Amino acid sequence: MNEMLSPEKITGMSKQYLPETIRLRRYLHEHPELSFQEHQTAAFIENTLRAYGLEPARMANTGVIVLIEGQKPGGKVVALRADTDALPIQEISSEHYRSRNPGVMHACGHDVHTASLITVARILHETRPAWGGKVKIIFQPGEEKFPGGASLLIGEGVLQNPVPEIILAQHVFPELEAGKLGFRQGPFMASADEIYITVHGKSGHGAIPHSTRDPILIASHIVVALQQIVSRNNNPLTPSVLTIGKIQSTGGATNIIPGEVKMEGTFRTFDEAWRKEAKSLIRKITEGTAQAMGGQVEIDIKDGYPVLLNDPKLTHRMQQWAIQLLGPEQVVDLPMRTTAEDFAYYSQLMPACFYRLGTAHPGRPGEKRVHTPDFDIDEEALATGVAFMAWAAVSWLKTA
Repeated sequence: MNEMLSPEKITGMSKQYLPETIRLRRYLHEHPELSFQEHQTAAFIENTLRAYGLEPARMANTGVIVLIEGQKPGGKVVALRADTDALPIQEISSEHYRSRNPGVMHACGHDVHTASLITVARILHETRPAWGGKVKIIFQPGEEKFPGGASLLIGEGVLQNPVPEIILAQHVFPELEAGKLGFRQGPFMASADEIYITVHGKSGHGAIPHSTRDPILIASHIVVALQQIVSRNNNPLTPSVLTIGKIQSTGGATNIIPGEVKMEGTFRTFDEAWRKEAKSLIRKITEGTAQAMGGQVEIDIKDGYPVLLNDPKLTHRMQQWAIQLLGPEQVVDLPMRTTAEDFAYYSQLMPACFYRLGTAHPGRPGEKRVHTPDFDIDEEALATGVAFMAWAAVSWLKTA
């Protein structure tokens, strides 16, 4: 293929291969696997890529990597990433391609990401006489579970040999109709740290509370005090969310004050310096409140995913390439989101762009939301996802 690649050529190939991309997506949807258990998924990806003439390799046990080298002169390197894991959700669907694995479902669209990237790899492999440079394709496990497959792959050297200048990824977005793409320059998705607190008191009879140290009361004061970290310590121009989502006592009844209460929650923000300060405040306020009320406390704050940063210059270029491919009416700006994504690890190390792929049926945006048991997509979105990722890769490789 010596002809010049154009948006029309890439779009034509994505449409030509759409039936196969749909087949890939439905197979993956039928056979979901939980984070870091993607053994069948990884084997399926490998076998499919080999059938296309590619030579994949394994990293981080269930991660699959393939390098595609163009045949024209060029030394640029771009990385493309898709996540492969599913969620512990029981699917509610009458579709023939519904999950065959009880209690496991592709409810976050990772089947879409993976199927799309497989076809992108096929298109780039077949068109390599028309472009120069290298494309590193990353099928990443474990996005949904801490510590995140991105951190494991980075630790094993996925961003080395060769070193990509940029990394791109897409994610399904049911708030947009199929055929549309959404972008956000700068901070896009929040950091997410997990908070685990155990309050130790003194149990006793509910009728004689003065002989106890009530951990439920102490825990209640801690919850209220923690909310003031955001309302009175954070710059209100920096979005932050602190949520205690679980409180559970050990023992206790209508007339029994328990001896222990456990709490779990998350802290999310868009500023790494404030993130560090806030975690220190969470610890100090929790310990100080418990001590002041005669109790003891254990607190464990697990560092989760960092802030996802979309490089402004790269993201602006991506938006322009999307307009070239789809037209301006199909490209929209998006607000920040307080959800988290382990692609953030890559974005902290190199210029990155994480963009959204519209998956809603026409006239029905927001109907099939992610992380719900009836999530599904308009499969026409696969053609857009494939075409744009392939076009973005070759467009970057052609830049000076």
